Amino acid sequence: MPDLLSIENLRAGYGEAVVLPDMTLRLADGEVLALLGRNGTGKTTLINSIVGVTRRFSGTIRLGDTDLTSLRSDQRARVGIGWVPQERNIFRSLTVEENMTAVAQPGPWDVERVYTMFPRLKERRKNFGNQLSGGEQQMLAVGRALTLNPKVLLLDEPTEGLAPIIVDELLAALGEITRAGGICSIIVEQNAHKILRLADRVVILDRGTIVHEATSAALQADAAPLERFLGVGGKA
Repeated sequence: MPDLLSIENLRAGYGEAVVLPDMTLRLADGEVLALLGRNGTGKTTLINSIVGVTRRFSGTIRLGDTDLTSLRSDQRARVGIGWVPQERNIFRSLTVEENMTAVAQPGPWDVERVYTMFPRLKERRKNFGNQLSGGEQQMLAVGRALTLNPKVLLLDEPTEGLAPIIVDELLAALGEITRAGGICSIIVEQNAHKILRLADRVVILDRGTIVHEATSAALQADAAPLERFLGVGGKA
């Protein structure tokens, strides 16, 4: 299967600080990649580098046949990079529906399809962003990214601070979204065991470098690498 996202020898960071010294990573269409690591290991920097908000020292990022390397973040969004940042960044003074229609691009993911995926949003379609619960705001952040009709969906700590029942609902939806085709996902997540149920492949970072890469099935069968690199062992 051809790569949908290809990162080659990327050296990136902020100002003069290099956080990712030499990152190479590839994702296929329909693949869900879990990005794990302790705090400060470069997970968010990798996401931000794909979005285009870090300093690139060298290396390339390609989306299919499109070279993203020299594109601004808004241009990357238009050609297929969807981003759900940790802060969610929804428009709090706009309604649920306005949040999505404000950024929508033509494609299979329209507002009504998002409502099918997240019925809670349809119930709250006329509510303003600041009237939503944390879980509803996260669903809206995902829905808004989807109406861009991205090829890559990047999610930075999407379940942080959410109730367990909302976490399960959100992760189930993310699995359906990616496997519907045409999208690959990178999910930064602290709850390693929950994300293993969703992801196809896992990459663990330390000091901006990939220190372990495996299928989710392999890590579910043998959690020793999780204990070694994350201090997480056993089963959830």
